[in-house]
Amino acid sequence: MAEKKIIAVFGATGSQGGGLARAVLSEPDGDFAVRALTRNPASDAARELERLGAEVVRADLDDESSLGPALEGAYGAFVMTNFWEHLSGEREKTQAAAAARAAGHVGVQHAIWSSLDDTRECIPLDDDRMPTLQGSYKVPHFDAKAEADSYFSDAGVPTTLLKSTFFWENLLSTAAPQRGEDGVLQLSLPMGDRRLAGIAVDDIGKIALAVLKHGGDMVSATLSIAGEHLPIADMAEILTEAVGEPVAYRPLTPDAFRALGFPGADESGNMFQYYADCESRVTAARDLAALRALNPELQDFATWVAGHREELRAACK
Repeated sequence: MAEKKIIAVFGATGSQGGGLARAVLSEPDGDFAVRALTRNPASDAARELERLGAEVVRADLDDESSLGPALEGAYGAFVMTNFWEHLSGEREKTQAAAAARAAGHVGVQHAIWSSLDDTRECIPLDDDRMPTLQGSYKVPHFDAKAEADSYFSDAGVPTTLLKSTFFWENLLSTAAPQRGEDGVLQLSLPMGDRRLAGIAVDDIGKIALAVLKHGGDMVSATLSIAGEHLPIADMAEILTEAVGEPVAYRPLTPDAFRALGFPGADESGNMFQYYADCESRVTAARDLAALRALNPELQDFATWVAGHREELRAACK
């Protein structure tokens, strides 16, 4: 039996990387093996991955000296950075550059860089529809990742750019329906009547695995992904059936959302305004039929909700 190709997965104990790790581990007879990269190999999540058959290795994107040894001998790598840990676009770029240099140095044959759209291509810095943040971004966690796209080709790493979108899992945490003063559960997002492109994190992993299976055919490609594009009002109707009580869509203006004051509110407000104001651009880039050909199990929103009823009921307060 041929030796399996090692895929080094950054963020393997989190959402996106975890989705890919689970996808690979679900195919024990497949061509790939998981090397789960984590800052804390002793964590419960890391130990669970090890129990399922992953190799667990310490790696820290803020410690470049740890990256080369973690990637040594790997055929492929899934590279992602987590803006929400530190809220700094510049730090994301520094982390991505370190990963790209390490991948190039050890000769990774196929990297997937988990990127996002450059929102400034639709809403330039001098456009006052939304504030400019951190000096040079409209949506820092989008724009910084997009700037980092070139780091991988500059480092000589064969790379596929995987541009994701809103995670439906956010509805279980930061974007969960909240009970209003009238007692009604409500979604209060600044999207108006525009469609939001969304995806399940497990589907990100399955698409990433499909990309790796295609190998060289996908190198240098940019793949923008989603599971469905639908208005928030439609999402509220689907959630109403799932949680067993009305969920109302009560949209805020982008300015009102930015003024909520939680850490990253301005960032999130700009993100949703980008999704709304640039709806046609965002959705046109994400060909659902082509994505379903890569991942026949690609979930629409109703399917995802049906699989998370209990979690959604627990999240709605």
